Amino acid sequence: MKKQILFIFLFFSSVLSAQNADSIVDKAAKAYETANGAKASFSMSIRSDKQQTTEGFEGEIQIKGNKFTLKTPDMWIWFDGKTQWTYMLRTEEVNVTNPEGEDLQLMNPALLLKDYKKGFKTEYKGESTSPSGKSAYNVMLYPRKKGNIQQVDLQIEKLSALPTSITVMFKDGTTTLIRILNMRTGLNQPDHLFVFNASDFPGAEVIDIR
Repeated sequence: MKKQILFIFLFFSSVLSAQNADSIVDKAAKAYETANGAKASFSMSIRSDKQQTTEGFEGEIQIKGNKFTLKTPDMWIWFDGKTQWTYMLRTEEVNVTNPEGEDLQLMNPALLLKDYKKGFKTEYKGESTSPSGKSAYNVMLYPRKKGNIQQVDLQIEKLSALPTSITVMFKDGTTTLIRILNMRTGLNQPDHLFVFNASDFPGAEVIDIR
């Protein structure tokens, strides 16, 4: 009887935890949707257990709906909702693609939050303090199907409902940590900001691999 009661308790605890985790991520997705355009600076570190290496850099992302632009020291990316242009600064090459699935979600965290129910299960992991000193929730995402991603850890501030850090663990032993350094919302950027303008890069070689 004690085992049965314990099982029932654990079952309902897990159900409540899942509901709580879903509601937290849903609020984060809604916060992005109602932000009317957001701009954030971030730091990213990539650790490889296999190669025993760690590299880091800082960058900037602008998001509006499912559109985004991303700038890092090595590359600039534009995505207009369908087509993606990736400009490599070192080679001055622009690769044109139509990304989807995991690749697109990892580029734009707003899409990961928006579509998480299609590919992930959630688990509430408690509370913590964000890098800015604010109270935050910790939620873990587990993929429903086997793929490159093994797990995603989200830290979401209570007040703003926006992520302050995203940790992605991959099958090959690589871990990527993204920390949001600062964010502005309500920018309502023009749509052309999310499209590659060839006239701004007259020496670039455009390679269409769609």
